[in-house]
Amino acid sequence: MEKMETIGIGFPWEELPVGRKFRTQGRTITEADIVNFISTTGMLEVLFTNIEFLEEAGFKGRLIPGGQVFCFAEGLLFQTALQGVGVAFLNMELDVKGPTFAGDTIHVECEVIESRASKGKPGMGLVRTRNQVVKQDGTVVMEYTPLRLVKGKANLQ
Repeated sequence: MEKMETIGIGFPWEELPVGRKFRTQGRTITEADIVNFISTTGMLEVLFTNIEFLEEAGFKGRLIPGGQVFCFAEGLLFQTALQGVGVAFLNMELDVKGPTFAGDTIHVECEVIESRASKGKPGMGLVRTRNQVVKQDGTVVMEYTPLRLVKGKANLQ
């Protein structure tokens, strides 16, 4: 039987050298997304459930939890760069730079800042990226630097 190429697989670590940059597609975060996220996670605090409280605090619009922005950013990366190659999320630093609101469209701009073979896991590599979550107006709302264990070319099926 002829082996058929599988498409949609992310980048093996050897294809993620230091300095490589890419961006994901965008995704608009809706009111329904917020309700589902805060209900599922139990983040039922006034910042996310009370418009009057938000207005008194100086916000104009339905605030999105930073945890949700992070989760959506990771989802955008997994749909593209990490599908089938990400093995473990090992570490990260995260900085929320500004608010995100219902109706905002985000994408992730990614730069590889560390890439090396894993000493303990043959055929795999350690890859750290600087991920900036960017809104439709160009505002960076979050930056984080995950270190991941990523499959190498020899481990792809």
